[in-house]
Amino acid sequence: MSNKQFTITAVKALPEALLSLTFADGLTLRVDLKPIVRKHPSLRALNDPATFRRVKLGEWGGSVRWANNDALELAADNLRARAIEQNGGYSHELIIAWMSRHKLTLDAAAQALGLSRRMLAYYRAGHKPVPRTVALACLGWEVEQRKAA
Repeated sequence: MSNKQFTITAVKALPEALLSLTFADGLTLRVDLKPIVRKHPSLRALNDPATFRRVKLGEWGGSVRWANNDALELAADNLRARAIEQNGGYSHELIIAWMSRHKLTLDAAAQALGLSRRMLAYYRAGHKPVPRTVALACLGWEVEQRKAA
């Protein structure tokens, strides 16, 4: 992965199914994997603390994995998004999902939010953090669309 924000440089297992992740852009975040493990039966092996403690960086820092098992591998971009959301922020995935749900092009979405195309592209790609005002604008736009329908 060439995006520093999605390249993990260090991972440490913490008690209670928490991971501490350090990314190449310098950000360190904690992510709680309990909800992810509950949702995906293929990850149930991570409920075992001994297995969970054996976390390792995946190839090129693009993921974390356990026991060299492809079924026990989680992508860096998804982990970063979950960590940001769990810590009260808004991830790039919010923008992607909002645009997809409403079938908006980058140009149409930027216009709807009153942003430049370039800035929205930065948010969508995860190059810049999504500000609370932008996340709220997405929600407000949806409400306006429902009222107009």
